[in-house]
Amino acid sequence: MVSVGERLSRARVRAFVGRDEELGRFGEALAGDPQAPFAFYVYGPGGIGKSTLLRRLADHARAAGRLLVELDGRFVSRDPADFERAAGPFLDVPGTVLFVDSFEHCQWLESWLWHHFLPRAADDTLVVLGGRRAPQPQWAADPAWSRLLHVSELEPFSSEQARSLLVAAQIRPELRDRVLRFAGGNPLALSLAAAAGSEGCGREEIWAPTADVLRTLLAGLIGEVPTAAHRRALEVAAQAHSTSEELLAAVLPGEDVHPLFSWLRDLPFMESTLRGVYPHDAARETLAADLRWRAPNAFEAMRQRLADEYLRILREAPEERVWTVTDDLFYLFREGATLARLRSWSREDEVHDRALHPDDIDVILRMATETEGAASAELVRYWAQRQPQAFSVYRLVSTGRVVAFTARLVLPSPPDAQDLATDPVVAAAWRYTEAAAPVSPGEHIGVSRFSIYPEQYQVPSRVIDLSSSRAQAEAARARGRAYGFAVFRDAETWAERVKGTLADTGARPRVGDHTYGVFGVDWRQLPVESWLMHFISATGAPAAPAGPSPVSRSAFDQAVREALAHWRDADAFAACALLRTRLAADFGDPVGELRALLRRAVDDLALDPRGVRAREALTAGHFSGAPTQEAAARRLGLPYGTYRRHLRQGLDLLCEALWQQELHDPRQ
Repeated sequence: MVSVGERLSRARVRAFVGRDEELGRFGEALAGDPQAPFAFYVYGPGGIGKSTLLRRLADHARAAGRLLVELDGRFVSRDPADFERAAGPFLDVPGTVLFVDSFEHCQWLESWLWHHFLPRAADDTLVVLGGRRAPQPQWAADPAWSRLLHVSELEPFSSEQARSLLVAAQIRPELRDRVLRFAGGNPLALSLAAAAGSEGCGREEIWAPTADVLRTLLAGLIGEVPTAAHRRALEVAAQAHSTSEELLAAVLPGEDVHPLFSWLRDLPFMESTLRGVYPHDAARETLAADLRWRAPNAFEAMRQRLADEYLRILREAPEERVWTVTDDLFYLFREGATLARLRSWSREDEVHDRALHPDDIDVILRMATETEGAASAELVRYWAQRQPQAFSVYRLVSTGRVVAFTARLVLPSPPDAQDLATDPVVAAAWRYTEAAAPVSPGEHIGVSRFSIYPEQYQVPSRVIDLSSSRAQAEAARARGRAYGFAVFRDAETWAERVKGTLADTGARPRVGDHTYGVFGVDWRQLPVESWLMHFISATGAPAAPAGPSPVSRSAFDQAVREALAHWRDADAFAACALLRTRLAADFGDPVGELRALLRRAVDDLALDPRGVRAREALTAGHFSGAPTQEAAARRLGLPYGTYRRHLRQGLDLLCEALWQQELHDPRQ
């Protein structure tokens, strides 16, 4: 019985053409030739066949009985320690072959790899890297690496190789010349043409020579999308960083997503990872541009739906998933987004952050003294003793050298008198809250107090980007956060930079020889989600309402979800945003009456036959005491996926019912 893996391998062999030099040198290395390279680096533009070559080399290694470790640069952490854990067998198991595809997405690891990781490889191991950019020239020129490293820039196929691919794909002979004139030697275009087959190639409109190659090929390959649901699934895949069946279910409620996901996965320009599927980069760009041109409103609506889902996950995700979800969210707005720089990289200054370690204290104090003076350094020492967990220390990925640190303080109400007496900046932030809208007991404020990067002091940088994303994620997940503040020394310059996202409090506290600007936002008046969406998409400054409602529909829905999520936490529920809407404006006992209103609204869902299961799911998930959604599903005797579907429907129905009360107050 032939396994699926063997059948896939044989199919790749039949369809594979060219790249003889790379296959030959890799075969020599697998055979143990002492003159063969240890590291293979292939690079070239999108669609040139890098991933196809890496899969073919992996088949060779697997057939040779080697252990494989296969990583995708799109999903590699900035922290070298995470890469080392994922690639662990390469250091411990002789004969392991490490493959890293899409290396351009984690190119910042390059110097660290050559300096610190690859020299510790186990015996008889090999490494293959594939990316869009050439390696740094010093590695090929380094005498220590020149014999061990084989670099290949992949070229388009020759006409003979391209014709061989079409023959293997069984394209009819009379059509091959037309396809070759149209697609040239581009491997992706040829592969898509082969996948479309002779029927697609025979349609004159598909092969008009003046059309854009990839767009035409994709249109011919996909043809008429089977249903509107398939079209929406394609819109999801064109925009999401990666698409899982669970993500499809969340953003396409009411659809049977299993066949939709299977259809996506089977499209020949889709790649698969542990986190889902994603289109080849060139195909994604073509799909996204086409969808945006054909249906701009649907495109934007889907992007908003994905963003809402990522924000929901951000609130509920376990700690280890937070930064992955944050990156997924920023990826949606990578074109023109303020924080799209989070996905940029520099071989020289890419950094990653870690928690403060006692051994770091002397280093960060020296940095603080160098940039802000001795008085500020003493405040760093004070807060490092009071809130060490608030500090992040940033290291260069390439060398591990500490280059920066930040501190994001959390200060409860009422404030500690010693904190206010010690730090003039924190005291200024508290005075502002007292004058603007006091912080209630059980609430707290967040202060991004220090951002010290001596080599790029308080100018836009990777450190400020990363610290800002951490602060935003913390604000989204925090319960009872009343305000968020950021502190910058060049107050006038930063006032312009943060205009529309943070308010200038006007406070200019002095520490030592320097004054600082304090900028803030009242999260009770402006939901974190609305602020964050503006911050990353730059679609116009959100206006903070002066009192109860009006709020946007998306903010109102999020407030309903927040109230349910905090149902069993009395302090968090008492600070929830729903209490500041028109719905609860005249309550004598706001917390008690809001609880009663929510229970009554959930029970009322069962008055409609469509809402019976929805009511049961909401009750089990939020009111019954079930510790997790899985436990709630078990309590109802439902599969988890079915329970989640009823729960999402219940939330939609509940939000709609409450929104109607918000718009048309029944008490008037």
